Amino acid sequence: MNITKESVDALNAVVKVDIVAEDYQTKVEEILNDYRKKANIPGFRKGHVPMGMVKKQYGKSIMIDEVNKLLQESLNKFLVEEKLDILGNPLPKVSDDFSWDAETLSFEFELGLAPEFDVNLKSKKKVTQYNITADEALIDKEVENLQSRYGKMSTVEAIDEKTNVTGTFVNEEKEINKKSTINVVDIKGKVNLKKFVGKKVGDVLELKTKGLFTDSHKLMGALGVSHDDAHDLDVKVTFTIEETTEIELADLDQELFDKLFADGSVKTVTELRERIKADAEKQFQQQADQQLLNAVTEHLIENTKFDLPSEFLTKWLATAGEKQLSTEEAVEEYNKSEKGLRYQLIQEKIMRDNEIKLDYEELKEYAKGFIRSQMAQFGNMNPEDSELEDIAGRILSNQEEARRLQDQLISQKLLEFYKENMSFKSKEVSYEDFIKEVYK
Repeated sequence: MNITKESVDALNAVVKVDIVAEDYQTKVEEILNDYRKKANIPGFRKGHVPMGMVKKQYGKSIMIDEVNKLLQESLNKFLVEEKLDILGNPLPKVSDDFSWDAETLSFEFELGLAPEFDVNLKSKKKVTQYNITADEALIDKEVENLQSRYGKMSTVEAIDEKTNVTGTFVNEEKEINKKSTINVVDIKGKVNLKKFVGKKVGDVLELKTKGLFTDSHKLMGALGVSHDDAHDLDVKVTFTIEETTEIELADLDQELFDKLFADGSVKTVTELRERIKADAEKQFQQQADQQLLNAVTEHLIENTKFDLPSEFLTKWLATAGEKQLSTEEAVEEYNKSEKGLRYQLIQEKIMRDNEIKLDYEELKEYAKGFIRSQMAQFGNMNPEDSELEDIAGRILSNQEEARRLQDQLISQKLLEFYKENMSFKSKEVSYEDFIKEVYK
């Protein structure tokens, strides 16, 4: 057997594999002999079938199977020994004059090679790192939410902007007849709001569904229609008011504080607001970290320049999936996946150059931490380590779940690395401004 590599350019190569009979004949003969011993052919005793008949019936197919096995093993071994960093998988080149009867069987494979490049983490153009703060308006709103959650429901005579209204929506043409409870704060626009304010039980309102609620999902729930229908629905409905209630906010006293924090850690309104602020900013930090990782990813893709073997990868994508793609479909698929591939190569280089590694024990500990936090939400604050080990083992035996947790842990490690090795432009914002600025 002879294997050689010919470079086409920096990103493409061709590997040629020449196989002769000596490379596979002994193995083929062993298999044929085994077939001969086991073959049941009418007219011959078991184990006494002439070898010529066995060769004629099975010889060619066995030879082809063995050559393909040898070809795959040899090619994989060659790629490892030559330390070739390839993209996708080798693509066989089809030869019109190939024959399985030739003395030398020659095979050629196209390779797409990973590019060589450097990653600059000290770019002059800095990524923005957000510090999200809980402002007074947000804390005020959360305090009121807590008071509302533990408040008392009471009947009111006339509707105002905070009233919960129960009634029935009707439109005969669309077969809408749905009793629902809505909150007036979810009504959109001054014109619609004016129709509700001041009305009482027994009043019938005529409304247009288009633009009635601040969110089409609320319209979907109120009228009992599908998501698609709710999005485009533009009809008149009647709404008969049957009940009007409002929540009497709970007092900000020790009774409420103890309901919210059973450990007695909050005793004043000031301490409650401080606790809300701290808890909110802890949650905001997770969003800020995710945004930072996304921003760094985009920054590195944009500022790390290298070429890819795009023609090879397009050809490979055409055959890599379960369904063969047309040239146009493969080009479209490549264009969609190119950005992800670029970051994958950048990520691998950063991890390789900086010895950022991940082993099974570390992944298992990460999984146990994830499980522990999930169990805490259901009241199990101190699970046994043996129980965590057992659950983690089961989760990691599922390849899809293991890959998901592995990706999360790698992202966590990379974020820590970026924070330590990159300079950022720091910006303090409220949560509302963060949403407006980041998710325009």
